[in-house]
Amino acid sequence: MHRQPPTAVGAKVVAPSGLEVELLAVPKAVPELRRAVRGHLGVPCPEVQLCVSELLGNVIRHVGEGTPVRVRVAWVEGGGIRVEVTDPDPRVLPVLLHATGEDESGRGLLLLDAVARRWGVEQGAASKTVWCEVGAGEA
Repeated sequence: MHRQPPTAVGAKVVAPSGLEVELLAVPKAVPELRRAVRGHLGVPCPEVQLCVSELLGNVIRHVGEGTPVRVRVAWVEGGGIRVEVTDPDPRVLPVLLHATGEDESGRGLLLLDAVARRWGVEQGAASKTVWCEVGAGEA
C-alpha cells in the first residue's frame, strides 16, 4: 500500500510517496516485509531490510505477537532512507543493550545502531514510533 508519507521529525521527506504498510506483527510478516521494501526501493538494500526486520522483531518480542503496526519507508533529504515502525504501546521503549557472547538475544538494536546514521523513538499518548535513517550509500 503506497501513501503520502508524513513529515518526519528531524528529516525532510523528499520522495512524493513512500511505502506504508499496516500489518500484524507476526514472524511470517518479517520476510514478506523485507521483500516489499526491496521491491519498493528497486535496489538492493540489505541495511534497510535489516532495520525493518529488527524493528518489527522488537515489536513481536517486546510488545506482543499479533500487535497491529504501521511501517513506513521513505527517501529523505540527503539521499537517505527513513524507516518507521509504529505500534500501539507507548510504554514499551527500546533499550540499547550490550549483549555478551553467552547471551542468546539483545543484539538487534546494536545491529541497527551500527548500520543507521541515527535512530530514535517518538512517543505519543497512545502509540510510539521507533525510527532510523540509513545513508544512501547503505541502501
